[in-house]
Amino acid sequence: MQGLATAWQNQAAFRYELVGCAVLIPLALWLAESGLERALLIFAVLLVLLAELLNSAIEAVVDRFGGEQHPLSGNAKDLGSAAVLISIIMALLVWALVLFG
Repeated sequence: MQGLATAWQNQAAFRYELVGCAVLIPLALWLAESGLERALLIFAVLLVLLAELLNSAIEAVVDRFGGEQHPLSGNAKDLGSAAVLISIIMALLVWALVLFG
């Protein structure tokens, strides 16, 4: 719970995504026609939060141990951000396929 509180307090992206979850999860429960569809839609949204939390953890570790500029530090942060982007794309695809496919 402390990790979630820290993310809420310090990570604007996490707050935006959590607000998105607060909107999308009830929408998923309403729009989905089966339990499996509900599960897929909710899982896809929660996956974005998971990726954001892991990205934030990577950034915190890099910032803690990498005071100087280093290409590997930049790579670690870029890879974490790429993971968040891919999770968002996956969520969009799942929602589009479940609702319109």
